[in-house]
Parts: sequence; C-alpha cells; structure tokens
Amino acid sequence: MRRVRTAWISDVHLGTRTSNAEALLQFLRDYECEKLYVVGDLIDIWSLRRGRYWPQTHNDVIQKILRKARKGVPVVYIPGNHDEFVSTFGGSYGNISIQKHAIHITADGRRVLIIHGHELDTVVQNAKWLAFVGDVGYQFLLSLNPAINFFRRRFGLGYWSLSAYAKKRVKDAVNFIGEFEKAIVRYADQFKVDAVLCGHIHSCAIHQLTGATYYNCGDWVESCTAMIEQPDGAIELVTYPAFPVRSSEKPPADLVLA
Repeated sequence: MRRVRTAWISDVHLGTRTSNAEALLQFLRDYECEKLYVVGDLIDIWSLRRGRYWPQTHNDVIQKILRKARKGVPVVYIPGNHDEFVSTFGGSYGNISIQKHAIHITADGRRVLIIHGHELDTVVQNAKWLAFVGDVGYQFLLSLNPAINFFRRRFGLGYWSLSAYAKKRVKDAVNFIGEFEKAIVRYADQFKVDAVLCGHIHSCAIHQLTGATYYNCGDWVESCTAMIEQPDGAIELVTYPAFPVRSSEKPPADLVLA
C-alpha cells in the first residue's frame, strides 16, 4: 500500500467493453490517499444508451470508491460529458461531493483548478450530435484493439493501441490537443491558480505552459493513468504497471495495459 496525499482519476468509462476496470481496481488497492478526485466520465451514459454492458468489475470499481468514502476519504466527483447527468445531483452526500469544478491546495501551497475539460471542447459544447458521431468512430477504433493485440501476442509483441496511435499521428488530432491545452490554461487564469488538472481528451501529460502548469490525468481506456500528489506537494503521473513521471514525457507504450 502506497500512501499519497491526493489521487486523481478520470475517463474510466464504466459501461463500455473498453474500460480497464481491473487495472483501476488495482490502482485503488495499491494507493491509499487522503483525498480522491473523480475528474469526469466515470460512467459512460452514451454507451449505455446504445446497449447495456455492466460486468461485475464495473460494480467493484463503484463499490471501492464508496468504501473509501465510508472510511473517511473525501471523494470529489466532477462530472464530464459522458456522465453529465450526475451534475443534476450537485451537493454533498456524506464524504462524497459533486461539483462542476474544484480548487485543490497542494501541500506546498499551490492552487490547482480541477475540471473535466469538456467545457473547453467546442465540438462538445456547440455540436453535441457531432461529438456523439465522433465517439462512435472512436469506439470502433477501440473495438479493433483486442483483435490486433491477439495477433501481436502470438508474435511475442506487447500491447499497442490503434486509437492512441491514430490520435498521436493524425495532424488534426495533434493540433486539437495542443489547442485544448492552451484553452484550458487560459480558462484557468480567471481562477487565479498555479495549475489546472483535467481529463477528457485521453491524453495524459504534465506541461509547463505560459501562465500555469497543465496536468492531464489521462484515462482508463487506452493509457491506464492517474495523477497522485506526494506528501511534499509534488504531483506525478502514474500508469499501470506503476511508473511515476515528473515531466512532460509520456509513459512507455509497453507499460500500457490492454
């Protein structure tokens, strides 16, 4: 058990076949935190509307989070665009609070804005039907991953994500990620913070941008990544198998779980 001050998870997408709930369960078992932030898209309502899929491991994730809250760990749930309905229940329920955004104070005194990130995604905000169509295409790419990796394992090769590869190589996607990061930092400026931490785009990162540090805790679909705060206030990116990153470098591809 590793003790940390804070943990952030996002984009688990429970209710989809591509959610790596088992890896997240292991993370929640391995890390004992004083505070837990769920930074949106814990449950994928878009996918559940298309067809019901809810295995026991997805129940186990919910129960694990609730168990942490019952044991006294404050849990802050910030809904995303795939679980937006949760925002209608805003407020506090025991040790669980549902908020549109939050300000976290690190052990070394830094102010960090916590938001999911869809607020700055013009496709989500201005053309939700287009975002839905894009999500269907993204889910199609994800659905190809098991077949691709079945043959890769036969040849002794490690896990490889087609959807993640496409996102990193397609020029428009790369440009979108860069513009998204800048927009998030500009948005955070109104809150007078030192950093902003989000999810949404399934692209984990730690960047020092003009005006604030940008943190993205990634996802539990492609990357299996989270953010943790050490007792001294340092915020790190971890993936499973655990691999701390304190800079803008990405975790090695062979450390990403299927």
